[in-house]
Amino acid sequence: MEDPFRTIEWRGDHIRLLDQTLLPLDEKYIEIRTVDEMCDAIKRLAVRGAPAIGVAAAMGIALGMLGASGMDREAYRARFDEVCAQIAATRPTAVNLFWAVSRMRAVLEKAEKLNVPDPSALLVEEAVALEREDRALCERIGHNGMGLLDDGDTVLTHCNAGGLATAGYGTALGVIRSAFENGKNIRVISDETRPLNQGSRITSWELQKLGVPVTLIPDNTAGALMQRGEIQKVIVGADRIAANGDAANKIGTYSVAVLARHHGIPFYVAAPLSTIDMSLRSGTEIPIEERDPREVTHIGGIAIAPEGVAVRNIAFDVTPHELIHGIITEWGTASEPYEESFRAFFAAQEKGGAV
Repeated sequence: MEDPFRTIEWRGDHIRLLDQTLLPLDEKYIEIRTVDEMCDAIKRLAVRGAPAIGVAAAMGIALGMLGASGMDREAYRARFDEVCAQIAATRPTAVNLFWAVSRMRAVLEKAEKLNVPDPSALLVEEAVALEREDRALCERIGHNGMGLLDDGDTVLTHCNAGGLATAGYGTALGVIRSAFENGKNIRVISDETRPLNQGSRITSWELQKLGVPVTLIPDNTAGALMQRGEIQKVIVGADRIAANGDAANKIGTYSVAVLARHHGIPFYVAAPLSTIDMSLRSGTEIPIEERDPREVTHIGGIAIAPEGVAVRNIAFDVTPHELIHGIITEWGTASEPYEESFRAFFAAQEKGGAV
């Protein structure tokens, strides 16, 4: 099945991306021509989802260096460091962003060692390659995870971990999509995911585009459906996973995991290895973003809360590894002890190269 949309793509001298803040009412593509515009797009969630943010970061860096071709080596490096710092300051939780920055740094360092006079073309090449790799690994995640879904399953997902959160195909939705495209009768429950309603605005829109049966529910309905036996599996994405398997994802994920455990429902996380941060021993070390209170007090610019009320707008929570049935990656499904599984996957990746 061809993708019914393109999340982000390089267009020679600019970047074209689907503005996800306008969905589902307006399917509008915007052109990004400066680093400042890319930083703004990431901050305001025009592009979102850890893998997609990683691609956007790499492309933003490449874009920022297009106008630096005439600089001497020292000035070029200073400009590169400045651009990387701008990109890295946009969102603190999604580790794919920092992973992408590191990849771009490695390209420049190699170019400097080889005395390449203008590394800009190499940076563009790396960013475009990263987008292709992301699509390929998402397809592998889908293939690896589809066997975990049985014919007739109804699957709950939280937030959006589909093609819109990646360079294409998706992670959690990639598993669902792969099972569906291979003939399994799969239905999806998408909760609304307050306060920004990614489930209602984006996941429901994306699944309808793909022809996958989807039912939208308020966030506080998941427990009732589990109690009634109407949900058989839960699959979510992740923005950062610690070495022990603790996984940070959109706020509300932890609550869903607790409900799933209580009702004996398998709870899976689907994410690429680039989302796993082996430098963090547990989820307590994951930085958690807090966002603008207006995202809670307003919808579409209209106030839904009394003026001046205190607000906590925590963007992510951490699901402890003991609540996770398995973590589906492009190299297989990890299980307890997660650190051992992860190390085996990273070793396989190093031996086998890029997906």
